[in-house]
Amino acid sequence: QVQLVESGGGLVQAGGSLRLSCAASGRTISFDDMAWYRQAPGKQRELVAGINSGGSTNYADSVKGRFAISRDTAKNTMYLQMNSLKPEDTAVYYCYARKVVNVEGAAIRSWGQGTQVTVSS
Repeated sequence: QVQLVESGGGLVQAGGSLRLSCAASGRTISFDDMAWYRQAPGKQRELVAGINSGGSTNYADSVKGRFAISRDTAKNTMYLQMNSLKPEDTAVYYCYARKVVNVEGAAIRSWGQGTQVTVSS
C-alpha cells in the first residue's frame, strides 16, 4: 500500500506564492506519472499539472507561466511551486500518482488526502 501525503497549503494574499509537496510512503514504488489536481467548492476536480518519469510536464492553461511542477525521484516526492496566486486558485489540491504494472495497462493509482489553498484578494 502506498500513501501520498500533501503539505504546504495555507492562506496567502493574491500575488503571493506557495510550494506544495507530495511525499510517498509505505510500499516503495517508482511511479510513472504524478500530477496535481484541484477541486474548488461546487466544481469538478481538474488537472493542474502533470509530470512523467522522464520529466516531461503539462499544465492547465489557467496556471501556465505561474506554476511549476517537479519531482525528486530519489525521494519519491513531487512539488508544485505556485507563484502569482489568484483568488480563483483557491481549492483543495490533491496529489495523484500512477504506476503501470503490466502490458495490458493495469495500474496502481494513489491519491493524497488533499491540502487547502486559499488565496485572498
